[in-house]
Amino acid sequence: MEHLQAYRAAGGGKHRANKPVEARVRNRRLLIAAAVLFAAGLVSSESKAQSGPFAPLAGTWSGSGTVTLDDGSTERIRCRAKYAPIGPTMEMSLTCASDAYKFNLGANVKAEGSAIAGSWSEASRNISGSLQGRGAGGNYELLASTAGFNANISLKTSGNKQSVSMRADSQFRGANISLTK
Repeated sequence: MEHLQAYRAAGGGKHRANKPVEARVRNRRLLIAAAVLFAAGLVSSESKAQSGPFAPLAGTWSGSGTVTLDDGSTERIRCRAKYAPIGPTMEMSLTCASDAYKFNLGANVKAEGSAIAGSWSEASRNISGSLQGRGAGGNYELLASTAGFNANISLKTSGNKQSVSMRADSQFRGANISLTK
C-alpha cells in the first residue's frame, strides 16, 4: 500500500497510466476540431464557387447523344462536360466522341446580368471564336461564331439533368446531348 501511495505522490497524485489516456483524449479533441475547421473551410470555398449566374452548372457531367454530319448521317456519341464557375465567370469543357467522330470544345464566359459573352475553341480542328448569348439559372441560348462557322447552342439544366443542343451551318450540322451530374 505504501508503494502505491509513493507512486501516486511521484505522479502528482495521479496514477501514471491515466496520462496517456488524457493525452489521447486531448489529441482526439484537437483532431476533431481541426476536421470541423477544415470542413467549414471547404463549405465556405464551395459556396463562393457556387454563387453567381453559372452556379447550377458547377461540376462534372456525363452522358450521351447524337451528332449529325453534313451528309445527314448521325452517330451516337459519349460526352463529358466540366463546368468551373467563379462568380460571374466560368470555364467549361465539353468532349464528345463516337467511333468515327470527336470534338473538344472549351469556353471562357462572363455574365453581366443575363447577357453572356466570351470565347470558345475546338481543339481537334484548331478553331476558335466568340460566344454571345443570354440566359440564367442554368438555361442559356448562345451563338458561337468564327469566320465561316456559326452554331446556335441551347443549354437547359434542371437539377442533375442537362440537355445540350447545337445547330451549325457547316460539316458539323448539330448535336443533341443529354448529361447527368
